[in-house]
Amino acid sequence: MQFSRLLLTSAAVPLLWMNGLQAQSAPHAPSRPLTVDRDPAPSIDPDQSPTKTPETNAPGVDTVGKDSAGRYTLRMDASEVQLNVSVIDDHGHHIDNLKPDAFQVYEDGVPQTITNLRHEDVPVSIGLLIDSSASMYDKRAAVDDAAINLIRLSNPRDEAFLVNFNSKAYIDQDMTSSVEKLEQGLHFVNSEGGTAAYDAVMASAEYLTRHGKNSKQVLVLVTDGEDNASRTSMQAMIHRVQRLDGPVIYCGGLLFGDDGDKAAAQRAKSLLEEIAKETGGAAFFPRSLKEVAPVASIVAEDVRTQYAISYSSTNPPSNGGYRAVHVDVVDRHKKNLIARTRNGYIPKPPPSPPEAR
Repeated sequence: MQFSRLLLTSAAVPLLWMNGLQAQSAPHAPSRPLTVDRDPAPSIDPDQSPTKTPETNAPGVDTVGKDSAGRYTLRMDASEVQLNVSVIDDHGHHIDNLKPDAFQVYEDGVPQTITNLRHEDVPVSIGLLIDSSASMYDKRAAVDDAAINLIRLSNPRDEAFLVNFNSKAYIDQDMTSSVEKLEQGLHFVNSEGGTAAYDAVMASAEYLTRHGKNSKQVLVLVTDGEDNASRTSMQAMIHRVQRLDGPVIYCGGLLFGDDGDKAAAQRAKSLLEEIAKETGGAAFFPRSLKEVAPVASIVAEDVRTQYAISYSSTNPPSNGGYRAVHVDVVDRHKKNLIARTRNGYIPKPPPSPPEAR
């Protein structure tokens, strides 16, 4: 069993691995509104950012070639944007038989041309982030059962990793397709300390980007209260997820109980809803432990019934900045359909062209 420990300081966000990997750090990202244009956030581990070998003529790749006169020319293709879109009706039922002409994508209010739409149950890389703070002691058994049920209900080809977090975050099971290993990871929990959910999400998104083999990626965050221990802000965390072209985040808030701080519970609810809204996920707030298990079934169905939509942005990625995204869905046979996807993204900078020799 390998573990990783996330430690944060006020000046940097180092990610320390128990298996001997060297820690890296980056400046703490300032808190900014989520809907305004802004530059990309620095990577937590700038020297270990994932790299992919571009395919020739792939969308978003700049290529250099010779023209008829033997001169080198640079062709710049538009960057392809991919969205995972959940469609539900006004009764909360998933709609899974829509055709491409039912969708319209807007980026910063400008209509975009959809280049590809798929609706199939593809493998997903999943991160399970479970609060192990002291207040979760009596809730963990029900949460652990629901977490394992979520994996069992998911695509058999999915992979998942497990993070238990309080004021620190531990990877108690690396990426695996084994339900048994995930169950074993849940047994390493000691419910103690505070709640550093934002730190756990940020580090887990980084881990998922590096180690997830599937292009479709999801984080499931379960907590029972307001974040009270993170060194990063919620805005900076979401900013980083957007910069990574990162995962959809589903949130489960176990905010029930008569003896709690109702004002703090309301703040926690609002923040969890914001995280889910910005990333295209959903937030759930069961009213008792008996309602925890059904949430796992809903999340599993939502992940497996999403539409994958691609479009080439009319705004070149070299312009940078935050882009707001909105998807409308209209079908004459169905009324009051709601499309849910991430609220926006920050384009990755175009790759540097190869040196002409």
